[in-house]
Amino acid sequence: MSNQKHVEELIQLFTDDYYEKLFYFCLKKVSNTNEAEDLTADIALNIIYELRKGTTPNNFSAWVWKIAKNKYSLWADNKHKKINSFSGDDINDLEISDPYDLNDDLILQEDIKLLRRELAFISSEYRNVIVAYYIEYRKINDIAASLNLPIGTVKAKLFRSRNILKEGINMAREFGTLSYKPENIGFVMNGMSGREGEPWSLIRRKLYKNILIAAYRTPSTADELAVEIGLALPYMEDELEHLTCNELLRKKGKKYETNVFIVSAKAQENVYAHLKTITPALTEKIIALIENQVKGFEENGCQWHEGYQLYDDMKWAILMQKVDEISHGVLADINKGTNCSEKLNVGKWGHTKRPNGGEWDLLGLEEYNGEKPDFVGQHGCVESPEKMNLEYIDFGQFKFKYKEIQHKTPVHLTHEQVLALVAAAKQNTDTTPQRVLDELTGYGYLEKTDSSYKPTFRVTFKEKIGKMTAEQSERHDRIYKEAYNIAMEHYKFCRELIYREIPDFFKNDQYQADHACANIFSMRGAVLEGALEKGYISYADNDERKMLGAYLII
Repeated sequence: MSNQKHVEELIQLFTDDYYEKLFYFCLKKVSNTNEAEDLTADIALNIIYELRKGTTPNNFSAWVWKIAKNKYSLWADNKHKKINSFSGDDINDLEISDPYDLNDDLILQEDIKLLRRELAFISSEYRNVIVAYYIEYRKINDIAASLNLPIGTVKAKLFRSRNILKEGINMAREFGTLSYKPENIGFVMNGMSGREGEPWSLIRRKLYKNILIAAYRTPSTADELAVEIGLALPYMEDELEHLTCNELLRKKGKKYETNVFIVSAKAQENVYAHLKTITPALTEKIIALIENQVKGFEENGCQWHEGYQLYDDMKWAILMQKVDEISHGVLADINKGTNCSEKLNVGKWGHTKRPNGGEWDLLGLEEYNGEKPDFVGQHGCVESPEKMNLEYIDFGQFKFKYKEIQHKTPVHLTHEQVLALVAAAKQNTDTTPQRVLDELTGYGYLEKTDSSYKPTFRVTFKEKIGKMTAEQSERHDRIYKEAYNIAMEHYKFCRELIYREIPDFFKNDQYQADHACANIFSMRGAVLEGALEKGYISYADNDERKMLGAYLII
């Protein structure tokens, strides 16, 4: 091996294995970041100078630390001697030795296009210094003054960045697959958006989706993500900061991790395949549970609804409510004995408190184009963080993607509008603003009568429902348990799939894992599909009904 090559290898060894350790050694000695950087640069330049002179240490580590300790001793002695003429702030004015001329041909001999390419992937910590020195040809003294940095710190940053640039220039750097073939992911959100529509205002963007995908599959540094996505680092750093501030990413050390669980397409395929096997039996039990309850109401003479909607239309909401009742029962038993809310920042609605007044949890879903039931969501009437403390009203509307039924009604109703629905149900709209009544009539939630307004969907007053007899309760509990057992079987299947693909950085995040399991376990769409196949409910292509899935319980 040539002597020059050996020297370069020792310099590389020093850069890779000792530079950061030297910095922390200096920081511990001087307790000031700028002075530590200054002293580290002085030590590093001295070591490189000695190596280039031909020094060949027998014990490299001992030699490095001997120089470090000697240079610190000289630095401390120098500082002590001049303590009367320099204040703590003036210490940066001390003359800094520069035994190795940084203004050599290492970078200037490289093709300027390659240099500019690499500048797109060097972190902001070094970028300004590099551009000033190699592109703008400014002197080190001028750079230090303009950036308000010690001269030694500028030299240190140049030294570190030169090695980074040299390595990058010599690489056949290639953008990642996501740079030319971006992927899509869907999301399920539980909770309430922030004041600026977070997280939906962020996760609709293709760039953000692919950053989340990349950082989920492999926690990565900013420059690694820049290469994978094909975005210059100055822009990537800005986007990463934005996503981190909004809690879609989290940073550990220098690496970014996605703060949202993403279920793979393969796991979804397996979930939907298993769900299809249990749907007929589950749907049958849920229908039996509903019909048994309705029969009990009739036998007991209970007024369980106000007659505003036909029973066949009410079934759409009742089906989904029963699915949720069984799902919640399964989840409650699974989570019995655990209390994540004590450890996490959980808000009033049971979801994670977020910046900008939001309270939400999110699940990502890789794009899956195979067979699956149409999604069924649910919306209430609290539309903004400012309205969270208003009176709770048990109003909801299931939003069916099936045949685009969801688009026949607004995304959500406001609290003021739902108060108007309550007033109409109580036949007392005298003080309700006419504007609100007109809005609800236009949407289809109210119908104008000769003297007032009446709802067009199911309304139930709790005090009118009454109680089931012991025999009815026993029959209800038996059917419920049969449906519950089917649902529990499916949940355990889903949970096994989720836990099988949890990334290492999510292993200890029980809350995220439970949230992923609960949402991938959703059975609403499958039961809706099962009920349609059985003819329990129906919907024609030219169907004009709007209020399917709406309910109000007072």
